[in-house]
Amino acid sequence: MIDTHCHINMAEFDNDIEQVIQDAFDQDVKPIIVIGINSDSNKKAIELSKTYEGLYATVGIHPSEADQNSVSSLLTLLDDPKVIAIGECGLDFYWRDDNKEIQKKVFIEQIELSIKYNLPLVIHTRHSFDEAYECLLPYRGQAKGVFHCFSSDLKDALKAIDLGFYIGLDGPVTFKNGKDAIDIATHVPLERLLVETDSPYLAPMPFRGKRNEPQYLPYIVEAIALHRMIPVADVIKQTTANARKLFSIKPN
Repeated sequence: MIDTHCHINMAEFDNDIEQVIQDAFDQDVKPIIVIGINSDSNKKAIELSKTYEGLYATVGIHPSEADQNSVSSLLTLLDDPKVIAIGECGLDFYWRDDNKEIQKKVFIEQIELSIKYNLPLVIHTRHSFDEAYECLLPYRGQAKGVFHCFSSDLKDALKAIDLGFYIGLDGPVTFKNGKDAIDIATHVPLERLLVETDSPYLAPMPFRGKRNEPQYLPYIVEAIALHRMIPVADVIKQTTANARKLFSIKPN
């Protein structure tokens, strides 16, 4: 299994990072993709990917960081062979909607950078799918990537897929009240799904409310299999193939 999105480069893991990684590997969660959101976390993601075999990094400017970070800061990082995507980027109008134009500008700059470097995007949308979709439309057929931790509904998920993107599913697919995530897990073609933890956030049941870790990825995979009424092995095989294809990760 490949955890396609986690933040083990954050302070919550400073005291036990080696154990967290080993626990994940023990559950057959490998590779692990460590996601950057700003200058410091981008560098930490790369540092971890170089320290531990089986880890990869992404670098990006999260919409919550759009005011404080420049996309130009990514340029010196993109040639690193362990950097396999641009993001986490996108739009978030849940926490802030007073700087929409700045968020859009920073997002579009990263879309264009991803095309230039032929790297996939890791996209965050919260209360902003329609606007993010509009930003991507001019780049249909050029931009690729994943809408991670997809928080909209099945109709929007199908629109994202029509643009050529993947959908990332995580903890909410295990929640009883995770209706949209469950609908997506059930009805989106398996060839367009990725699995992720978004650690340390959104821990799946039965760990909800606790620090999330990559080792909990099997709970998400099992939930998808349950909702689709197919073997767990089928979900693992296809989502792993999807991740390897999108992020150009070769099998060991």
